Amino acid sequence: MTYETILFEKRDAVGRITLNRPDDANALNLTMATELHSAALDCDRDPAVRAVLLSAVGKMFSGGGDLKSFNAEKGPLSRHLMRTAGEFHRAVSIFNRMAAPLVIAVNGVAAGGGFSLAIMGDLVIAADSARFTLAYTAAGLSPDGSSTFFLPRFIGARRAKELMLTNRMLSAAEALDYAIVDRVVPDADLAGEAEKQALAFAQGPTSAYGAVKRLVNASFNESLETQMELESRSISRLSDGHDAPEGIAAFTEKRKPDFKGH
Repeated sequence: MTYETILFEKRDAVGRITLNRPDDANALNLTMATELHSAALDCDRDPAVRAVLLSAVGKMFSGGGDLKSFNAEKGPLSRHLMRTAGEFHRAVSIFNRMAAPLVIAVNGVAAGGGFSLAIMGDLVIAADSARFTLAYTAAGLSPDGSSTFFLPRFIGARRAKELMLTNRMLSAAEALDYAIVDRVVPDADLAGEAEKQALAFAQGPTSAYGAVKRLVNASFNESLETQMELESRSISRLSDGHDAPEGIAAFTEKRKPDFKGH
């Protein structure tokens, strides 16, 4: 697939996805949403991809939905927004359900859909200058892109509603304090730190990472006993693969494990 709004390459077992509309604040339009879905699907289906790194070019991570393109839409806006949100949501779903960990590097402002995209990673690294705002209600819209799912789980329903209703801008330090991001680094170090983390994940036990993601995602909907049953089945199933016996052997032999991802 030829991409217009993102850059996509696979190298060193890492799928690298870069938002690439810097002159338009990396705003999310139907094309970008569709391309994010396609790239996510490609990463998920390729066993050689053992980590994914999502970043952006330009001064902003993403200004959110492309309101200019929405305003210029000739057909029914409701249909266009349903299509755009649908593609966006398919991408988010794949990113969260694939085994490979997703590292997100946030530079500049992440607003609206950009905020939603920024916080849904498995590990989120923000530059010192990064800023976060939901911004949806300022345009008379409600949030999408999974923020109404993840944000209450990260920071509680009351804080989530406050950010969604007031569109208050959070600094990177505040986002770290709220547990919206995992790490804040100097601007000049963002790309290097995100790359380092993605490469570390790419050399790790991918199947175990995937199991962690599945178990944590399920934990909000299951009873204690059901969750423990899922844990038992998961740890037992992993022991049939390569990485669990290798990890155990490496620990006992006091050497670095040679994980294969399965």
